[in-house]
Amino acid sequence: MRKFLFLSVCVLFYNISFAQNINWVNRNGALKVVGGKILNSKNIEPQLRGVSLSWSIWQGKKYYNEDVVNWLQSDFNINLLRVSMAVQPDGGYLQNPAEQEELITKTIDAAIKNGLYVLIDWHDHNAHQHLAQSKEFFIKMAKRYTGKPNVIYEIFNEPEKIEWQTVKDYAIAVIQEIRKYDSKNIIVVGSPHWDQDVDVAAKDPIKGFNNIAYSFHFYASEPSHQDVLMQKADMAVTLKLPLFVTEWGVGEASGDGKFIVANADKWVAWMEKNKLSSANWNITDKNETTALLKPGASVEGKWKLDMLTPAGLYIRTQLKKLNK
Repeated sequence: MRKFLFLSVCVLFYNISFAQNINWVNRNGALKVVGGKILNSKNIEPQLRGVSLSWSIWQGKKYYNEDVVNWLQSDFNINLLRVSMAVQPDGGYLQNPAEQEELITKTIDAAIKNGLYVLIDWHDHNAHQHLAQSKEFFIKMAKRYTGKPNVIYEIFNEPEKIEWQTVKDYAIAVIQEIRKYDSKNIIVVGSPHWDQDVDVAAKDPIKGFNNIAYSFHFYASEPSHQDVLMQKADMAVTLKLPLFVTEWGVGEASGDGKFIVANADKWVAWMEKNKLSSANWNITDKNETTALLKPGASVEGKWKLDMLTPAGLYIRTQLKKLNK
């Protein structure tokens, strides 16, 4: 009987302690870039790990709410949320700026309230073609969130087939606007070829600004995203380019395809070795490999395990194990 009571108390204590949400920003403070690494206020690499919401239109739009943010923190144990604001597609920011801004700021505010770090992602493959709108948007974000160490600005998602100089010129123009209002928070710059050519950026990085990092994306089961891509990133690390894996998926680059667990394990181990922060793609119930939710998953969170896809179960397990 005593043994039973002891076990019951232990289980109760475990459940109570597990349900307590960590304020990750209180733990790490403001982030900074020093010597090619992202460090916290104690000069330690915090290695943020979390998930990315999907495009803020289509199926992904419905998960942009405080209930989902709360659940991702308490159940998935995230310390980073990526808010992927659609820009160019129908219904995105170019057509509906006020609607998109309202949707994402509510979600960002929920993440800040919970002590999470949050990536504000200008989710646009052709951001260089929308420089004026991007500058206007990030001026608003910088004014709104200056002094909030939670916020990280991601100013160009996956530049497509354009040269690094074009990406760099765009980035400098946007950085200049952000820095007028927010002098400290990290700004993540894109790299050519869907955020894969970080080795190119590493040879000619942006200078003259503090706290600049560079996005690196991969899909763990994509045949072309294996050793050659990892070697490109290794070169960037060697050249002390501060990398941030703002998006990665367990499947293929299409978002669908195979989920090869051994490949995902290899990439996770690589990120751990290099202490890289990351956001997994993505919170949606779309019927594809990288979606973390099965079709019909509640828009209020509180997902039982049978509502998670194989990708969702894998990512949830990794986050609960690694975020301590």
